[in-house]
Amino acid sequence: MHTLSQPLRWGMVGGGEGAFIGEVHRWAARLDGHYQLVAAALSSDPERNRRSGVPLHIARLYDDYQQMAQQESEREDGIQVVSIVTPNHLHADIAIAFLRQGIHVICDKPMTATMEQALQLKQVAESSSAAFLLTHNYSAYPLVREARHLIAQGRLGKIRSVQVNYVQDWLTADLERQGNKQAGWRTDKHQAGIGGCLGDIGTHAYQLACFMVNTQADTVLADLSCWGEGRELDDEANVLIRFANGAKGHLWATQVAPGNENNLSIEIYGDQGGLRWQQENPNELELSLFGEPTQRLTRGAGYLSDSAKSVTRTPGGHPEGYLEAFANLYREFSDYLTQQQDDSLLPGLYDGMQGVAFICAAVSSANNENKWVALNEFTQQSNP
Repeated sequence: MHTLSQPLRWGMVGGGEGAFIGEVHRWAARLDGHYQLVAAALSSDPERNRRSGVPLHIARLYDDYQQMAQQESEREDGIQVVSIVTPNHLHADIAIAFLRQGIHVICDKPMTATMEQALQLKQVAESSSAAFLLTHNYSAYPLVREARHLIAQGRLGKIRSVQVNYVQDWLTADLERQGNKQAGWRTDKHQAGIGGCLGDIGTHAYQLACFMVNTQADTVLADLSCWGEGRELDDEANVLIRFANGAKGHLWATQVAPGNENNLSIEIYGDQGGLRWQQENPNELELSLFGEPTQRLTRGAGYLSDSAKSVTRTPGGHPEGYLEAFANLYREFSDYLTQQQDDSLLPGLYDGMQGVAFICAAVSSANNENKWVALNEFTQQSNP
């Protein structure tokens, strides 16, 4: 792969008016000045596309992502990186179109809506000269990186238990029937895929657990619920997990728990200690070594590892959170492309495959009397 120079010429597919995550990606990309947005296909509706493009002052606006991929690849000043921020069912086709043109891809999670799409994307990505980033932004919080470091150093001993929750309440109301665009596609199996809450926030919780412990699940047993009247996709998931390293865990994800805004939390316990982290209080990490007082580790402190310091932006006591973590992924991906810096902590194709397999295995378990299902039943399928 040829190295590039900053700022990278950057494009976006999706993220027009009414979208949430597209604007988050734009904020993240702007924070360090490593990207310049020069081309986009913000909406499949031409008029909405034009309206969305005006305030962003985008040089080249396309009504069709395929046309964008083809024409941008033919320009000397064409985009070098594209971000995909569409509903899940479109991720694979869009990513494949740009990867085939040698354009690096930043894709929102989950990677695809189906395992068939994931396998096809994997095949194309592995034969492309372009790199692929999946935006599991929670893995780029400084104290999440510190937790991974502590576990890798053996501070907790042999890991026994992983408990991760991602709890929201916004779908307690039937917003999908009230014209809410975000609720509409997330509760539509044709756009979201086979997992509702499971795919939307459950995959974040799963990736966070796997990232911290540096492992993946072997098997899962899931109980999925659709509490919202008329919903076809789950809005709550309870999943038991047996990890490859011998640990056991439980994942609870719900979007119908009143009183919770964005309550992502994780507890990990080994035979020598445990740790606890909450996304709504991301600048603190609790470390409890058996027989010793619990320690409160804080972001920006000098005693933290280089891994945590490398994604720390301001001195201790100045809160950092969601947008900074998102920007950390964008910055690290840019540094990898331009300076060939280490990308081992960046979520990519493998993480995307595992995330889709997790959804498929959990849905299969729930549909088959809550039996244990192995993830490799899905990841080892033949490529189409």
